[in-house]
Amino acid sequence: MRVLLAFDKFKDALTAPQACEAAAAALRAKHPGWELDLCPLTDGGEGFVEILCRGCAERIEHIEVHGPRVGRVVAPVGFVPAHALPTAARQHLDVTGTIAVIGLASTSGLELLRPEQRDPWHTTTYGTGELMRYAAAHGAGTILLGIGGSATNDLGLGALAALGYKFPDIPVPARWPAITRLEGRADLPPLFIACDVTSPLAGPRGATATFGPQKGLPAADVPRLEAEMARMAALLCATCGQPHTLTDTPGTGAAGGTSFGLMAAAGAELMPGFDLVSDWLDLPARIAAADIVLTGEGRFDATSLGGKGPGSLVAQARAAGKPAHVFAGSLGVPADDFHHAVTPAGLPLAESLPRTAGLLAAAVSRVL
Repeated sequence: MRVLLAFDKFKDALTAPQACEAAAAALRAKHPGWELDLCPLTDGGEGFVEILCRGCAERIEHIEVHGPRVGRVVAPVGFVPAHALPTAARQHLDVTGTIAVIGLASTSGLELLRPEQRDPWHTTTYGTGELMRYAAAHGAGTILLGIGGSATNDLGLGALAALGYKFPDIPVPARWPAITRLEGRADLPPLFIACDVTSPLAGPRGATATFGPQKGLPAADVPRLEAEMARMAALLCATCGQPHTLTDTPGTGAAGGTSFGLMAAAGAELMPGFDLVSDWLDLPARIAAADIVLTGEGRFDATSLGGKGPGSLVAQARAAGKPAHVFAGSLGVPADDFHHAVTPAGLPLAESLPRTAGLLAAAVSRVL
């Protein structure tokens, strides 16, 4: 029996590799003769560089840059030769030479801040821009940016400041609501953004209304931050010669509008994140070789079925005629023979999080 274990992270509990290993430990104990293929997934957030660069990177460098607020962090940049990728993944990017892989979460991510520090009025993507600038100066012919897990809502203005844009009326990019002028340009190689978020920049499904409260924004501040973002979006479009309709493009609301800012001012191109990750990790071939597929994440719900990793993986597996089991900390879809909540009913979140590895292993052992 060959089993593909392809888990995403269990937020605040397990990384994707840790989740795969917890499930694998349960199977090794119960079925020592089974063949296991561990394939951690990433949605463009935490672990993006480490997961994509595993086994194919020429090198991974760790660079000290600015964090999402005060202080500095050390973040990875992976340098991957295009010829090391499966053909299907190369076709997504249509490049040769060296690809620099960068994850916004490693410099501007919510996980880098304590709950009381989370405030999108004051967080910045400046460190992400520093990583892109470093990659461009050290041999990258193309940059691939994953933008999940952000703590920011700054339209990528911090990143643009690190890349060469100037804001004559403010001293620091974290004060972006005070900007009234910007000038300069971002000198970058081709930039691709892996993104499965389909939100536009503004409106009830946009960056601020949908994701702002998750990043520490008080509900009462949503209209004011939305108005500031609309003002800055208009300024960016006017300065960079872009049509204002760019704000309606699906995906421009990702990472607090970072995708919008980089599209408007740096010529970035959005691409479906899971499709790229699937081909990069050669998932179709690994599904075909498996008898059973196991996947999961911290919470599996309707949003998981809208293009996110585990939901998309399940669709691929079932299209290939392979049974696919989902294990999640909690379920927002009905539990059945193939959808399993690993947390016992009534167990408080604060108690369940430290026990997630054991709960996942017990659920896998029980189901299989």
